[in-house]
Amino acid sequence: MSTYAIGDVQGCYDSLQALLNKIQFNPDKDQLWFAGDLINRGPDSLQTLRFIKELGSHAISVLGNHDLHFLAVAEGFKQHRSDDNLGTLLDAEDLDELVDWLRQQPLFYHNDQLGFSMIHAGLPPQWDFEQTKQCAQQVEQTLQSDEYLDFLKNMYGNKPKIWSDTLQGFERLRFITNSFTRLRYCTPEGKLCLKQKGPIGTQSKGIPWFQVENRASQNMKILFGHWSTLGPYHEQGIYALDSGCLWGGKLTALRLEDETWFDINCENYRMIE
Repeated sequence: MSTYAIGDVQGCYDSLQALLNKIQFNPDKDQLWFAGDLINRGPDSLQTLRFIKELGSHAISVLGNHDLHFLAVAEGFKQHRSDDNLGTLLDAEDLDELVDWLRQQPLFYHNDQLGFSMIHAGLPPQWDFEQTKQCAQQVEQTLQSDEYLDFLKNMYGNKPKIWSDTLQGFERLRFITNSFTRLRYCTPEGKLCLKQKGPIGTQSKGIPWFQVENRASQNMKILFGHWSTLGPYHEQGIYALDSGCLWGGKLTALRLEDETWFDINCENYRMIE
């Protein structure tokens, strides 16, 4: 059995199948870990989501910002934007089933045997392993509860910008969600710089979240996606997996048992800024 962690697919179904062919994925014994953003903007979100869902226990997925955005669109809290590519998915006869499956997926996954943790984007420097797990569970439980629709309604926004144990309600849930699904840069004190999105060195403020000195999560081995201009990238327990498949870059997989990297070149599916 082999375990492969894969970067952001974003509906690029053909690229995903090409990568699985390259690694000789065996759905009867191997397991795939997806670092979020399974869908949106690529050419085939519907087929991608159906495929991953049908893998059952042979696929682990964490939620990314595009996955959560899809839930908000599907439930009527956000309009289908011109730069989305969700039409086929939104019109699917099994839409409700796919929405229900997606909202059951975690924000944070950890495997004791392999020693890896997986998120979509980042962690504020104040969070250690236990805090990370607890914060993720708060949002996950909300997504799976009767508060689900209220959460989606209040999910968007860049504030609060810094963590406090005293945060409550939707402000607390929004900060947690932004950290797990949107974070790239923050200040050394942990203030989120969510408008900074480019390669390292191009930011006007903040530093990469994983380069904050003495961050509480530095003893964790963390897999993440979200940052297409960064991955594939590895330093001191950090494994960045998003290598820009959507933008004509690569789709990347990391075999966790021996930390071997695999990738395939992708077509440039993304035509609309």
